[in-house]
Amino acid sequence: MHPSDSPLIPLTISRKLTRPFARFCRVEAAGGGVLLACTLLALALANIPATTEAFHHLWHTPVTLGIGEFALNRPLEFWINDGLMTIFFFVVGLEIKREIVHGELRDPKKAALPILGALGGMLAPAGVYLLLESSGPGQNGWGIPMATDIAFVVGFLALLGKRVPSGLKIFLLSLAIADDIGAVLVIAVFYSTNLSMMWLGLGGAGFALILLMNRIGVRAVPLYAIVGAGVWLCFLNSGVHPTIAGVILGLMTPTSAHIPDDLLTRVVRRVNEDLARPGELHEHHSGTLETLQFAAKEARSPLERLETSLHPSVAFLVMPLFALANAGVTVRPEAVSNTVALAVACGLVFGKPSGIMMFCWLAVKLKVARLPANVTWPVMVGAGSLGGIGFTMSIFVAGLALKGELLDAAKIGTLGGSCVSVILGCLILMATMRRERKG
Repeated sequence: MHPSDSPLIPLTISRKLTRPFARFCRVEAAGGGVLLACTLLALALANIPATTEAFHHLWHTPVTLGIGEFALNRPLEFWINDGLMTIFFFVVGLEIKREIVHGELRDPKKAALPILGALGGMLAPAGVYLLLESSGPGQNGWGIPMATDIAFVVGFLALLGKRVPSGLKIFLLSLAIADDIGAVLVIAVFYSTNLSMMWLGLGGAGFALILLMNRIGVRAVPLYAIVGAGVWLCFLNSGVHPTIAGVILGLMTPTSAHIPDDLLTRVVRRVNEDLARPGELHEHHSGTLETLQFAAKEARSPLERLETSLHPSVAFLVMPLFALANAGVTVRPEAVSNTVALAVACGLVFGKPSGIMMFCWLAVKLKVARLPANVTWPVMVGAGSLGGIGFTMSIFVAGLALKGELLDAAKIGTLGGSCVSVILGCLILMATMRRERKG
């Protein structure tokens, strides 16, 4: 447990609001290191002649899950990309809702800069991609360079240490989350095919059931998980990518605790009075302790409890598995020189920072927003370059948009563009922060 999370230390209002942000950044920074290691491992295994065939064959191994006569038999890659990644998107939905309700995005004035920066950071890369690939076979991949990878951005900011202004960290995190909203909308609207209204209706009925369960006070998480799995299955058959169900379920998660703080205080006071009575621990004391246990659990919102419990699993298991299954592309000369690889890389390296900077500059110039505290325009240039790190979501969109050699080229472009963005972003930030510190 982090010292600031100790229940013995009184929570000020500011620390209560920033504690989830700090915990989130710690997990993302560590998870980014694991993600990078798995990416490098996948690339190595995919390009070593002795392991290439076995490595690629592994992800096509059939895996069957089912009950009785009902069973789904799909490759291992499917269960990672469409199954486990639904949990990733569920956590994305939780993060989005937390930011909108309690975070930087709840204040329109503070939210304007990251939202407009994210919008520019989506439109410009897509424009660069289409400019280079408008008449090519990979034109459907315009959504690939639009996303920013939170884990890597937070991880590299952590490497730069305390020299990075806290306002810049909050800006980039908010921008990446706003970016996720855009990416989810792009997947739902542009990469969904052969829609089945019947299955979508059944999925909608599942959402309605979850709302009803929450309204009548159902607190058993396994029941919600069962209904959520049913919704996932409906979306799988609907033509809308099943991970979208995860985002919607995350957005539906309540942000208010069932037990408010004043009621918890009264429960604790009553428990102290009961346990102070002389005598052995008896049935009445046992019931009192159960009441305290329930109150302590329900004093945290379902969103906070779920995000706290699932975030480490996503950062250290789901995303590394996704990297192993998807980043292992065999680097061939024809794939490296493919126009799709060039379009993706240019979208990330040039489109992302230019779009972020242009829209942020306009927002400040029009007095719609203002720069974060202790953040200058040169620092924003470095931040915009770090925004070009598009790994998890970019590769995910690539898998929806392209196939075969075009998909390999898109992955190479994503990896290459992200590497250049990391180097440029870190160099610019280190140089500008050193110059400003001397000045």
